[in-house]
Amino acid sequence: MALNVISAIGYAWGALGALWIAGLPFTKPTLRSQPVGSRLFHLGLDLLGVSLLGSSWFVNGWLAARFVPSTHGVQLTGLALTIAGCLFAAWSRILLGGNWSGRATVKSGHELVLKGPYALVRHPIYTGIIAAILGTSLAIGEWRCLVGCVVILLKFIIKMSQEERFMAQTFPEEYSLYCDHVKALIPGLL
Repeated sequence: MALNVISAIGYAWGALGALWIAGLPFTKPTLRSQPVGSRLFHLGLDLLGVSLLGSSWFVNGWLAARFVPSTHGVQLTGLALTIAGCLFAAWSRILLGGNWSGRATVKSGHELVLKGPYALVRHPIYTGIIAAILGTSLAIGEWRCLVGCVVILLKFIIKMSQEERFMAQTFPEEYSLYCDHVKALIPGLL
């Protein structure tokens, strides 16, 4: 049964990736972007985090040790959290539309999206992805997955600071009010 849960998790991530690829042709032209060095650093953190989470490179030593028992209930809980996180990220990505980019940018005709998941948190794509990564980590149950989650969370925190700066420059009054009322990643907390 464990293989079915892991396969279902792979399908959830695959569907999210397909949505990202399908949306690429519809993004608006970029006006301002983060520096290349910063982008490469983020990609490096992504590669490390995803490798820890889903590859067989780190399945030896303490990284392969379990942090949670491998029960069907734990795996199903991880699957549910993965699917919920992927759905939340997908909803957020769809609402962001042409403003989306894989790097910190300001687009031509950029709009400040404040509805749907953006009314709950300022960075709902990251919230959804972090939830999905935590779910995947729980289903796999190995320390390497949690380390990968921390690496990707670090990348998001760094990238968020760049995005926040761009949004504050582009929408000075609106974004300041938005930040006063809506938390970055976790509604009401963070």
